[in-house]
Order: sequence, then C-alpha cells, then structure tokens
Amino acid sequence: MQDKDAANSIAGGGNLSIVNKSSTDEAPVFVNSPLERQEKSKTQYRILVVEDDSSLAHLEASYLAAYGYTVVIADSGEIAVTTLNNFMPDLVVLDIELPGSLTGWDVLQLLRQRGRIPVLLTTSLTPDIRKYLRTHGETRLTLDHLAKPYPMQTLLKRVKRMLMIAPQ
Repeated sequence: MQDKDAANSIAGGGNLSIVNKSSTDEAPVFVNSPLERQEKSKTQYRILVVEDDSSLAHLEASYLAAYGYTVVIADSGEIAVTTLNNFMPDLVVLDIELPGSLTGWDVLQLLRQRGRIPVLLTTSLTPDIRKYLRTHGETRLTLDHLAKPYPMQTLLKRVKRMLMIAPQ
C-alpha cells in the first residue's frame, strides 16, 4: 500500500484538494486536504479555484500545485461559499459565469463582505469586469481579470503578482 501523504502531494511541494458535489444531506468532501495541511505556512499560499469546467479547474489546480501552492477546487458558487466557511484562501481564482443560483458575482460579493481577499476573475465578460472595477472602487491589488482562454504561464504570473502585492 502506498504512503497516503505521497499520494496527496504534487511535484513541487503543492497540495491539491477537490470539493466534490455530494448528496444534499452531506457536506462537501475535501480530498487530499487534512485540516492540518490547511494551516498557512510562511512559504505556501492557499488558493481557491472556483470553476465549473472540471477539466480547466483541474488543469489550473495541478499547474498551481506544481509550483508549491495549496489549491482547493470548488465547481459551483454554492460549493465555493461552503468551502469558504472551512478554508480561508490567500487568493481566489473565480469564474464569473457559474451555473446555479449563485453566480461568480455573488461569490465575489460574499468575499468582499469578509475582507479584501485578492480575486483573479476568469471570464470572457471583459466589459462587465471593467464596469465593476470602476463602480466598486476595486484596484488591481485586490481584483484582476484574466480573459479566457489564457495560457497557464499567464495564470501563474498573475497569481504570483497578486500574492506579492496583496494587502495583508
């Protein structure tokens, strides 16, 4: 039998967690993410990826985890909100166009009620993002936009930049 910790690690020292949809009676399940691993270390940042396209979400998460980030995936706005009750990320990569009753805009509003967590919006709705930035007093310190489709290297550069300049 393989060592459980070895199976949960990603090359580069990152951790990958997935919040799965479960039956309505059960809470979301964190895979590969014991609570003690959620504790923030000085060198490892925690990122919540909220994306309904599972292949893109896994690609983003695997890429970021390979660079040493602890990544949790939520595939809907509802699961993202539930996840935020148990996992406080240093940065959120958020798809605005989420299906269901809670859109990415709703998740962003909830995040803003809780503080100034940096958010990287991933969407093709560029005019909507620009309007939001102008009308809500956001700056690129706490909110940035990455138009789909994008190369993973660009995602990594934006994540690094936002984490370096994020307000503490």
